[in-house]
Amino acid sequence: MSASPTVSGPNTTVNRRPTRRWSASPSLAQAFDTRNNALNVWRLVLASGVILQHSWPLTGRKIYPPIEQLLTQVWVDGFFAISGFLITASWVRNPRLREYFVARILRIFPGLWVCLAVVAFVIAPIGVAIQGGSPAKLLLSPAPIQYVLNNAVLNVYHTGIDGTPRNVPFPGVWDGVLWTLIFEFFCYIAIAVAGVAGLLKRRWPAPVVFGLFLVAAALVSYPVGRAENIVQMITRFALVFAAGTLLHQFQDRIPARWSLVAVSAAIVVVAGLLVPNYRVLGAVPLAYAVVVSGALIRNQRLRLRTDLSYGVYIYAWPLQQLLVICGLGFLHPLAFTVVAAIATLPLAALSWFLVEKRALALKSRFKRKARGWDGVVAEAPPPAHTAAGD
Repeated sequence: MSASPTVSGPNTTVNRRPTRRWSASPSLAQAFDTRNNALNVWRLVLASGVILQHSWPLTGRKIYPPIEQLLTQVWVDGFFAISGFLITASWVRNPRLREYFVARILRIFPGLWVCLAVVAFVIAPIGVAIQGGSPAKLLLSPAPIQYVLNNAVLNVYHTGIDGTPRNVPFPGVWDGVLWTLIFEFFCYIAIAVAGVAGLLKRRWPAPVVFGLFLVAAALVSYPVGRAENIVQMITRFALVFAAGTLLHQFQDRIPARWSLVAVSAAIVVVAGLLVPNYRVLGAVPLAYAVVVSGALIRNQRLRLRTDLSYGVYIYAWPLQQLLVICGLGFLHPLAFTVVAAIATLPLAALSWFLVEKRALALKSRFKRKARGWDGVVAEAPPPAHTAAGD
């Protein structure tokens, strides 16, 4: 007697082979809901990991191998991988150059500009006052304005304000994460160029570009714990961003399975411990792990309607510097991370609700005007909570 399942019709019974579990798995395209996913939770986890990463150097301590690469590289790389997936999706969904860049600008710059003002005119003067200096002298100098204006246009190498912060393990740097934003914006430009050229309408450019950056990353390597050059920075961020783009372009062929998420995470960990530049082996697994798990998580409590990650990312370093100035640098880095996270979350929440969310709401208004100018009816935009990497 045959054990094969059958499909019965009105006149006949047809034998069918058992469906393989691989083919029974939903594809990433089927599993990922742009309006209801857990990527906001992942971004918050990654931003918290950046706080953890910086708690060592900002308190004057060194992270030692073999965990140094994992603890200092994966968090920001995860952000870029998610962005690669979502920004590509944004262009494919709405390939209008003006609207695309308006969305990108509204996502990055309003929150950044307010953060720069808070650092220059609130946090830095408080730090100066705690150390016995004159906050009035600092505020009346051109230094705060220069800091804001330079960083507002992503001249992110203008790091200090009149030499402050001083007498800390990491002096002269008030917000040491801002330098990554210029590379994020370059990736946005690259997607726009590829989109205008029609390359995002086809699959083949994604693996070709990823392969080129993979070879480049293998050739130039990446110095963990030491100063890196511009070529190494470009290959690092371009590779993980391209991995996210690769996932998007093949999402209908990529199975979304928890077992593959676990395997991908294991590859990232092993590569981070054993391979000098873990991205050579781990870029795609990292992108798969964060994006697919974000699609598969079903717990509604983990599908956040708010995205505090950007605020956490840009406010944590200044507050960590202020905590060190206040004398808390003696804490173990893990304890320091907890204190810094508690201090950062209120500012991140204010940034989201008062600045970022309101700025993102302007996207739909701009779309209505733009479509009106073109004589086209505006389509309903995704809700604001999905737009952080969009």
